[in-house]
Amino acid sequence: MKLLLELRDQGRGKDMQAVVEQIPYMRFLGISVDRKGNEITTIMPFRQQLIGNVMLPALHGGAIGAFLEVTSVIQLLFDTACERLPKTIDVSIDYLRSGRPQTTYGRAIVTRHGRRVANVRSEIWQDERSKPIAVSHGHYLLTPF
Repeated sequence: MKLLLELRDQGRGKDMQAVVEQIPYMRFLGISVDRKGNEITTIMPFRQQLIGNVMLPALHGGAIGAFLEVTSVIQLLFDTACERLPKTIDVSIDYLRSGRPQTTYGRAIVTRHGRRVANVRSEIWQDERSKPIAVSHGHYLLTPF
């Protein structure tokens, strides 16, 4: 992706929001990125289209899973120098609570970074960071510069 090359030339991940705006599914989810120093927080605002269970109402599990994966990929792009978007090898998701119809936040930590594969743990929450609604652990294939 040309945008990733431009970001590399500007310095590691100066504007991760530009990456999000280039990917249609991330735009559909309405994801934005807040960067403060070395901390990246992803934000998914509530939209009615994200409701999976209208009786509760609760966020759709697919939207939650996608948000966890996006959070991991954004953190990987920020922490590493990749030629392309990291490819998902596998992801394990633990759904801990129902996602209420409100804004959801996410953070990720790259737990191990090798030459070709990285392990990332991410969590998302709504009201309190100490009460995550879901967490994931994933392996991603990197294409280094």
